[in-house]
Amino acid sequence: MSYKELKFPEGSVFLVTGGAGFIGSNLCDAITTMGYQVRCLDNLSTGKQENVDFLMDRENYTFIKGDIRDLETCKKACEGVDFVLNQAAWGSVPRSIEMPLLYEEINIRGTLNMMEAARQTGVKKFVFASSSSVYGDHPVLPKVEGQEGNLLSPYALTKRVDEEYGKLYKKLYGLDTYAMRYFNVFGRRQDPDGMYAAVIPKFIRMLLAGEVPTINGDGKQSRDFTYIDNVIEANLKACLAPSEAAGNAFNIAYGGREYLIDIYYDLCKALGKNVEPNFGPDRAGDIKHSNADISKARKLLGYDPEFDFAKGIALAIDWYKANLS
Repeated sequence: MSYKELKFPEGSVFLVTGGAGFIGSNLCDAITTMGYQVRCLDNLSTGKQENVDFLMDRENYTFIKGDIRDLETCKKACEGVDFVLNQAAWGSVPRSIEMPLLYEEINIRGTLNMMEAARQTGVKKFVFASSSSVYGDHPVLPKVEGQEGNLLSPYALTKRVDEEYGKLYKKLYGLDTYAMRYFNVFGRRQDPDGMYAAVIPKFIRMLLAGEVPTINGDGKQSRDFTYIDNVIEANLKACLAPSEAAGNAFNIAYGGREYLIDIYYDLCKALGKNVEPNFGPDRAGDIKHSNADISKARKLLGYDPEFDFAKGIALAIDWYKANLS
């Protein structure tokens, strides 16, 4: 079943934190299109106003400029809310290695503020962004929840801590929490610019501009690239999941495996370019291979991703061609 066919109680109110970011803005768009009320909370530190400008005319959309590091802001945003989709965080493994204190402040304390605000205001479901980085150096593929290795970055640590708080808030306070372990999400509105930009939009932007992209490492690293609509489906199905499934972390991916060098040449072909990439050093804190077992999310959330990599990348390329060229 497509997420567009999911039904929530009439008058349901969603709060999307980090709602002006890549994943958050897509959630806001999807939920308002389905006819439900959405509040978007963002301090625009990494999110962009332009990502949500097109939503401002929708009567069921409200933008709140605020910071999850402030508990009172979180509590006010949660008042009267049924479902919280907490996407607010700072991403990027390399940046977290440079700024560990800031990551602790935003990703751990900010998420804890949101859980506490949700608890105090009677929110029904608290769904939050985690990451495949929590698997660290565990070598086994596919990645299975409960089989984690040593963490490799402050970013990964913040997400692991958030998951542990999620378990505690379910156990101690009865707040239904669901951790979404995203695997390399891509798609429309993902930022192609900046030093820490995700690899797919960065490659597309550079190729469209006639520039030569740099691949970190040998390009033989593999990832479970996951199209944005699969992530929307997972978040909304978590909001409808039974309470017995709460307090858990779930792999959110397609369950495939793509090699970076193959993706690069596929993008060149799709964009009509013939450009050999540069190769740079491996990035600190990166894992070499990533591939998800999604059977737990299938079983407990009813997650059934519709978009494989080929389908998703075709849509992403079309979007970037229309919006970058």
